[in-house]
Amino acid sequence: MTDRASGVEGVRRANLGEVLRLVHHDGPRSRAVITADTGLNRSTVADLVAELVSHGLVVEQEPDSTRRVGRPSPIVAPSEQVVAIAVNPEVDAIEIGVIALGGSVRERVRVECVEPPSVEDVTAGVEGFVRRWRESSGPAARIVGIGLAVPGLVRAEDGIVRLAPHLEWRDAPIGDALATALGLPVFVGNDASLGASAERLFGAARAHEDVVYLNGGSSGIGGGLILDGRLIGGAGGYAGEWGQTRPGILSDDDRRTDGGVLEDEVNRSRLLQAAQLGPVDDTALAAVLSATSDPQVISEIDRQRRVLTAALANAVNVLNPSIVVLGGFLAMLRARDALSFDAEVRARSLQAPAEQMEVTAAGLGADRLLIGAAEAAFAPLLADPLRF
Repeated sequence: MTDRASGVEGVRRANLGEVLRLVHHDGPRSRAVITADTGLNRSTVADLVAELVSHGLVVEQEPDSTRRVGRPSPIVAPSEQVVAIAVNPEVDAIEIGVIALGGSVRERVRVECVEPPSVEDVTAGVEGFVRRWRESSGPAARIVGIGLAVPGLVRAEDGIVRLAPHLEWRDAPIGDALATALGLPVFVGNDASLGASAERLFGAARAHEDVVYLNGGSSGIGGGLILDGRLIGGAGGYAGEWGQTRPGILSDDDRRTDGGVLEDEVNRSRLLQAAQLGPVDDTALAAVLSATSDPQVISEIDRQRRVLTAALANAVNVLNPSIVVLGGFLAMLRARDALSFDAEVRARSLQAPAEQMEVTAAGLGADRLLIGAAEAAFAPLLADPLRF
């Protein structure tokens, strides 16, 4: 192949990826809209869409018949038969989902665990799930990869989980184990960083370029940081460990752990204990926290809110985000009285960086980490649709 031919093919593949990325991230759209969004001409867009259709990556649908002005343009939509398997192991459960192109959740299961799952437990659980799903979904379904959202430190260069303390994993090659068992490409990332990406692409932070995201789960508090539209990973991929910061606690009455970090003080297990609940999921916990009139539970909620708002004010002062997104039980703490929570974050922040900042709950709810994990698995496909 000549250099010129190679260059032309590279441009074509890049354009195919751009069209696929548009319908994946922004939803079904007409060829005319794709033409306007990409700046390509109509015939080029038609050719690109036809090639994506031939590879089973998008489908064309009839245009809206109610819009009769001008010549109608077919609607291009991502194929729901192209999926990624998303996995989120936690101390009390393994969540597994099937996420289609476009970000829709086709199926999800939660496998309760008595003890924190091992690498072998996760591998066996995912292998069994994928086998059953393939048998039930039919030959048209196509899995492009597996995305794993881990509550711990994940080395960016090879996906090794350096440390997931609550899972008791250290230097765990979970990606290699899953790839060997399933014969699929596997992409491993920190759960909260992947959640931040999902919220930026599909959720509450879609219109924002500068985002601070904190996720509260059974394993503690993690986070992601997006600046100027880019996820910040740091030198080794370990950035965003908000739970390991040391919050400014104004009163010793609010301290529960001497020398503790944020996730020691703002803690899901403490909420469960105060409410006298067992290992319930987030939906059940949120229902209890929102409706409780128990003074002991309210006192613990208020204490954790005070510590959390102080930590968020530090993030606002240092990073000047336009939005702070809270996921998991952190969103529940805010939801108890969102207006006063947001006002407290602003009051503890410097006035200037807080002026254009908003606080909100994760828009994707319980699906945020699975959608983020799937996005990592979709990334190579979006970069070069013809490689699959």
